[in-house]
Amino acid sequence: MQSGAQEQPLALTSIRPYNSTNGKEEEVNTDAESVEEEEAEFNWEEFMEETGASAAPHTTFKHVEISLQSSFQPGMKLEVANKSSPDSYWVATIITTCGQLLLLRFSGYGDDRKADFWCDVMTAELHPVGWCAQNNKTLMPPEAIKEKYSDWTEFLVQDLTGSRTAPANLLEGPLRGKNTVDLIVEGSVLELQDVSDPFLFWPFRVVQNVGGRLRLRCAGLSEDQQAQDSWLFYLDVRLRPLGWALENQLALEPPTELRSLKSAPDWQEALEEARLLGQKNPLPLEVFKDHVDLPELSFRTGMKLEMVSPWEQLRICPVSVTRVYDKIYFQVTLDELSVDVKPRSVVCHARSPGILPVQWCLKNGVVLERPPGYEGQDFDWADYLKQSGTEAAPDACFPDTWQSRGFTKDMWLEAVNPQRPVEVCVAQITQVRGRLLWLRLEGVTKPLSECIVDVESMDIFPVGWCEANVYPLTPPLRPVCQKQKKIAVVQPEKQLAPSQPMETPPVSYCQPVVVDPGSANGRYCCSKIFVNNRCFSGPYLNKGRIAELPQAVGPGKCTLVLKEMLNMLINAAYKPGRVLKELQELEEQSWDCQEETLKAKYKGKTYRSTIRIVRLADQIPDFCRKVCVKLQCCPNLFSPVLVADKCPENCSVQTKTKYTYYCGKKRKLSKPTPGEELAEGELAKPTRRRKKRKAIFVQKKRRSSAMDYTPAGSPQDSDEGEEDEEMAMQSGSEGNSSEPRDDHTDASSVEVTSSRPRRAAALRRTFSLGRAAGSEEAPGGRRRSTRSLSAHSQNNNKYQPPQAQEMKVEEEDDQLVLDRNPLEWTVDEVVQFINSTDCASLANIFQEQDIDGQALLLLTLPTVQECMDLKLGPAIKLCHQIERVKVAFYRQYAN
Repeated sequence: MQSGAQEQPLALTSIRPYNSTNGKEEEVNTDAESVEEEEAEFNWEEFMEETGASAAPHTTFKHVEISLQSSFQPGMKLEVANKSSPDSYWVATIITTCGQLLLLRFSGYGDDRKADFWCDVMTAELHPVGWCAQNNKTLMPPEAIKEKYSDWTEFLVQDLTGSRTAPANLLEGPLRGKNTVDLIVEGSVLELQDVSDPFLFWPFRVVQNVGGRLRLRCAGLSEDQQAQDSWLFYLDVRLRPLGWALENQLALEPPTELRSLKSAPDWQEALEEARLLGQKNPLPLEVFKDHVDLPELSFRTGMKLEMVSPWEQLRICPVSVTRVYDKIYFQVTLDELSVDVKPRSVVCHARSPGILPVQWCLKNGVVLERPPGYEGQDFDWADYLKQSGTEAAPDACFPDTWQSRGFTKDMWLEAVNPQRPVEVCVAQITQVRGRLLWLRLEGVTKPLSECIVDVESMDIFPVGWCEANVYPLTPPLRPVCQKQKKIAVVQPEKQLAPSQPMETPPVSYCQPVVVDPGSANGRYCCSKIFVNNRCFSGPYLNKGRIAELPQAVGPGKCTLVLKEMLNMLINAAYKPGRVLKELQELEEQSWDCQEETLKAKYKGKTYRSTIRIVRLADQIPDFCRKVCVKLQCCPNLFSPVLVADKCPENCSVQTKTKYTYYCGKKRKLSKPTPGEELAEGELAKPTRRRKKRKAIFVQKKRRSSAMDYTPAGSPQDSDEGEEDEEMAMQSGSEGNSSEPRDDHTDASSVEVTSSRPRRAAALRRTFSLGRAAGSEEAPGGRRRSTRSLSAHSQNNNKYQPPQAQEMKVEEEDDQLVLDRNPLEWTVDEVVQFINSTDCASLANIFQEQDIDGQALLLLTLPTVQECMDLKLGPAIKLCHQIERVKVAFYRQYAN
C-alpha cells in the first residue's frame, strides 16, 4: 500500500490465538452475546462544557443551603471551662459556627469581641447550661471581667432568661458535632400530616435519608408495600416530631388513601410499635429548628384564585376556597361546572406553592384552563366572578408572587420526577414566570417530561446534588452505543479470490473497525504498537489507568496509530495537560513528521496542542523510545516490541532515578550519565494521585450566621485537588471551567488556586540541609532566603514567645516554606508569624483573641473585617499573609 492510501480507522485489539485465513480477514465474535449496550456515565462538568449550559446558582435553593448548616445556632448558651482556671466553668454564647468549630464569647463581655475564642466541638470541654449545678462544679467568670458585676448570680439569671441552651446530645455521645441532616438516621420515626385533613397525623418511619430528602414508610406497612412510600424533604411543614399530635390534641389515624389496607386492630398495633421504636431511637428536636412558622391566612370561603393543578401537569386552573379549617389551613376545590362530577380538593396554607391571584396568568402571558362545563369560547374572570356571584382573593393573600429568586431561562438543575418521586432527573428551565418555573426533565419520555414547580419547591436541587449525596441521577437520553467485540486477524496477503462474495458489514462508529490487511505492509503504515503495562510508568502516568488500556493499537497508518496511542497516554496521565506539554517539546531533526492536534481535558478545561508525529514505519521505534524518555518511564512501556515476561531494561528492579531526573515542580537536576545513578533519597518521589475532586457541588459546612464565613481555603477543603499551573501551556486553554462558582466564595481565598502545592516529602528532602543559613544556592540555581522569626524579638513586643519556641519560616520565590504544620501552631507562634510580616501592628489582636494555627487557617476577609474592626486595606494585607500560610500548608502538609 503506497503513501497515497486513504487513512484507515484503527483496530484496538487484544492478543488472542486466531485461525488461518486465506489472506483475508476473519471477524471472530468472542462471545455469543457480543452485542451489548454501553452508556457512558453522566458528568455534569463535561455536559455543561460541551453544551455551553449554565447551572442555577446554589444560593437559589434555600432548603439545600439550610440543610448544610451546623446544628448549633448563634445565640445558644453553653458552659465552658475557664482557660485561666481549668477547674471552674463559665457560661458562653455561640457567636458563629464553621462546621464543628464554634466562635464563643463569655457572658459578661457584652458586645466586646476582643475575648472571643474558637473551640472544636469534638475536643473542647463543652456542656449544656445546668451541667455544673448537676455535677457540683464551680461557675466563675473569667479574671478579666471578674470585677465588672457585684452580683454575678443575678446577672446570670437575667442573661439566661429566654435563652436557648445547646442540646446535650450534640455535645456528647454519638451525635456530638453532627449536622442537622445527619441526625435523621434510618429507623427514626416522625409524624406526618394527612394530605386531605390537616388535623390527622400518623407515624412514619425513615427508610432512607438522601441529603435531607427522606423516604418515609407508613407505620404498619412492610417492605413489600414500598410502592406506598412517600418522599419529603425534612423541612416540609407536614413533618412533625413523634408525639406532636397528642400534645396539640390532634387525632392519630392512618392516611386516608391507605386506611383500607389493614383492619383497625392491626393499625392500632402498628401505632404502638411505632411509638416504641421512636422511644428507642429518639429524634433530636434540633431537626425541626429550621421549620418555618406558617402565617395566618386571609382567605374566606367562596373566594376565587388560580392554582397549578396538582392532578394534571402543565395546567393552571380556576379554583375556589370551599373550607377554612382554622387560622392556618384552608381547602380549595377545582372549579368544575359539569353535572355529576366528583369534586377534587386539596388542603393549602398561605405559603402553599402553586396558589396564585386572579389575573396572574393574564399578566404573565400564560394560558389559564377554562373550567369544565364553562359556556363561552374565551374565559374572562370579570364575567366569571359576576356570573358566580363570588369575589377574587385579594393580592395581599399571596406574598412574593412575582419573585423568581434568581432563576432564569435555560438554567440547569436536578429535579424530582413528579410521576415517579424516587427518580431525580437532569432538568432544564424552559420558562420563568413570576415564582413559577417550567421544567423539562431529561431522560423522561414526553409528555411526562414537562412540569411546573414553584421557586421554593423542595423537589428541585442544584447541579451536582445527587453526586454529592451518592444518589442515582437520570441523565439526558443519548444514543446507546451497540458495541460488538471483534478481532481483526491479519495474515500475509495472497491473491486468492474468495469462494463466495463477502458482504461488507455496516460501519458503526461505536465499534472497532476491521483494517485493510494490505495497509500494514506499506512504508507509511505500521503493524501493532504494544502497551507493556508491566513496565515502569514514571511520575506522569497512572499505573492503574495504563493497565486498563488495550494491549495493542493497530495496524494502520503510522500517524493514526501513533495519534491514538498518544491520546491514550494523555488520558492515562495524572495531569493530562502536563503530558501534553511534554509531548509538545518532542522533536528530532531527522524525523519525517506530520503535525497533529491533540487534546487534553483537566478539571473542566480543555487544552489543545500541536504535536509532531513521525510518518514512516522505520522511525516508529525511535519515536516511541523518545516519548518514553520524555515521560520518564521505561523505554519499553509502549513499543513495537511486545514484552512478554521480563523487560530487557530490567525496569522492575531499577531505581526510579534511572528514568526520572526531575525534582519538584520546575527544578531540573542534571540528568544521570550512563552507569551513574543518584541516590534515591536525593530525589522527590513521583507525585501521588490526589483524591478525585467532587464535581460541581460539594457539601461544605456552612456557617449559620447571617454572612457565610466558610473559608474556601480551610483545611476542610484540602483534599479537593491541586491546581496545575503548568497546564497554562503555550497553546492555551479552550475556555474556563464550566464549574459554577459558589456565590459564597470568600474573596480572601482567591490566591489559593494560584500556585501548585508541592509534596511535603520533597520539600523536606530538598531543604533539609542548611536551614539555619541566611541564604544559599538551590540546586536549580534559584536562591532562597531563610528567616528566623526570632529575629523580630528586638521589637520589644510583649507577646513575643520564648526563644525555646523559635519557629523558622523559609521563603522561596515569595512562597513560604514552613518548618512546622500551622495546624499545630500555638497562639504565641501565630503572633510570632504576624510580627514577621508587614502586619506586625495587628499582632496584639491575635494574642487578645486567642487565635491559634487552626483558627488562623479559617480566617477569611469577611471574618477579619467584622471581628477585628479593620478597614479594607489592612484587612486585605492581613489576608494576603494568611493566604501565604494556607498555600504553604497545602503544599507541605495537606496530603
